[in-house]
Amino acid sequence: MKRLASLCGTALVAAAAWAPLSSHAAVEVLNEGFNNVDSLPGWVQLNLSTPPGEGWFQGNAGVFAAQSGAANSYAGVNFLSAANGIGMVDNWLITPTLALGGVTTLSFYVNSQGSSAFSDLLEVRFAYGSTGTGLDAFDTLLLTVGGEGNFPSQWQQLTASFDAAGAGRFAFRYLGEADTLDYVGIDSVRVVTAVPEPSTYLMLLAGLGAVAASARRLRR
Repeated sequence: MKRLASLCGTALVAAAAWAPLSSHAAVEVLNEGFNNVDSLPGWVQLNLSTPPGEGWFQGNAGVFAAQSGAANSYAGVNFLSAANGIGMVDNWLITPTLALGGVTTLSFYVNSQGSSAFSDLLEVRFAYGSTGTGLDAFDTLLLTVGGEGNFPSQWQQLTASFDAAGAGRFAFRYLGEADTLDYVGIDSVRVVTAVPEPSTYLMLLAGLGAVAASARRLRR
């Protein structure tokens, strides 16, 4: 009987040790469709262009329609990020601070006006913590979209997956010489992260308790 209890406890501990590989619930922590770009809860706009011009704005349905929802429900940005379209563009759109629990996937859609005469460029970056802006904070480059005329000219979904635990933020950075840029949009930004199931920890505690009880009986 003692041996049976010990084996049962060991089995529970082993099961709990393996459980994190499969027992992580996918939790959606962000889902933004940009119905109102001027009022995005927790989002931050930062225009570091020289000289600064326009920020990110409500999508222009006359250029192209949104990936989903109302025709203008996407975030747009263009060469006028630098005043009068002259200078260096460096225009940021930053998500709210998100609670991440491990393997995390960012997905979003991008589109552009599709002119081969321009080289629109978008960086997607990540920063741990809830404060700080610019390259010093967003030092993790997840994706680079476009450059040299390669920006998608119809809605295309892009994803990036990585392991991150704790508070973090994502940033969309539109950049380049203003006269090389045109017009791009992003839509349907979604972040899903993994959170361990409570049952995993309960299983581990139960297993450890059974092993400890068995050990006490053996000593007596």
